[in-house]
Amino acid sequence: MSDVALNPILDRVFRSNPAYELLPFGRLPPDQQELLSNLTKDPDFYGVLRPRAIGVGSVKSVCRDTALLVHTLLQPGPLPHYLRQTSDEHSNQAVAELVLDGVIEIGHEGRFVSGPEAYGIVYASHAPPECKGLLPRLSQAALEYGQALVIDDTVRLSERLYFYNRIPLTPHWTRRLPSADAVAEFLGLSDPTVRERLRKKWSSVEPFAPHRGWFQWRSRFANQDGGYGYKLYISPRPDAMPDVFRAVVETLDESAADHFKVGCDPVGLLRPDKLIVYFGDFEPLRRVAHDLTLRLSGCPAQGVPFTAALGDDGLLSWGVDPLPEKGALAWQGPESWRLWVTNRLAAALVAARNNLPGTLQPWQFALERLRLENVDTATWTPAFSNAVPV
Repeated sequence: MSDVALNPILDRVFRSNPAYELLPFGRLPPDQQELLSNLTKDPDFYGVLRPRAIGVGSVKSVCRDTALLVHTLLQPGPLPHYLRQTSDEHSNQAVAELVLDGVIEIGHEGRFVSGPEAYGIVYASHAPPECKGLLPRLSQAALEYGQALVIDDTVRLSERLYFYNRIPLTPHWTRRLPSADAVAEFLGLSDPTVRERLRKKWSSVEPFAPHRGWFQWRSRFANQDGGYGYKLYISPRPDAMPDVFRAVVETLDESAADHFKVGCDPVGLLRPDKLIVYFGDFEPLRRVAHDLTLRLSGCPAQGVPFTAALGDDGLLSWGVDPLPEKGALAWQGPESWRLWVTNRLAAALVAARNNLPGTLQPWQFALERLRLENVDTATWTPAFSNAVPV
């Protein structure tokens, strides 16, 4: 349950969005059934809402309860009694999310609206929180950039948001780092002291798609059944990487880190999230971040958008990968923290681009929609973790 202030809407009149048709899984064409077959592992999966026309939305998978609600509201009317009877914040937010996502529409001034058009009806407060600090401002800049792009494909737009704040790949860097061996030399992997520290605690991980752009190591002492969901992002300017990499290797000696990776080509070292350390919990991450803050004082930072800052300079930040969603498609793979964020922001930006009323900007609507997913978009702290912001 998020802390966003919403208007009570359970007693309003609703209808199913006529722009979509509800199809049970068994009525989909064979090729679409094959594509979505992994969703059937979820016993609550019913089928999909499919746009009736090209360009009016995307296919949405629906559970049995949502399908029942959509079917019930084919004729406009009040919500079913079991929903109105509860009148609690959880039900109110669940219905609000269905309206904002265009699954159902809410009656307002003689017509039905949904998505961004319903913003003023759903939200009690119309002022998104102010972004303060380097990384929140960088994240806002990324969203404003995404809003300005003429891209309606949410996958492509998510990619542009994800890679925001990359340093351009110039001839200088391609000449300086022409191969993985050159990057290894640049980082100091050939240094005897660094090699010995890595040998004692870490095992090199053979990269595989889609991770071929990284040098990776796994702790010899890590619990192989533990999760690596907590991520410490270390984002210096590329020229500072040799000193930073050595400091990280030395700091991780006595840590409870499970895994870490660093870009193995110039593209990887020019991206903001060029060096990532994984932990099974937040507390060991916090201790390593504290030690690195002391060691790397004054280091020029690049900064990773859509991550929670650990300090004021943008050098260190964190996130935590969400749990896999029920019925996730096998070919999609697990979503990382930042990809989970940018996928949702991109969908909200596209939805808001053409039909957002009033003075609210699409990027502001995207922030507000993400807040309903338990993300503090003022600090980019993932509220579904058990971490305490520092």
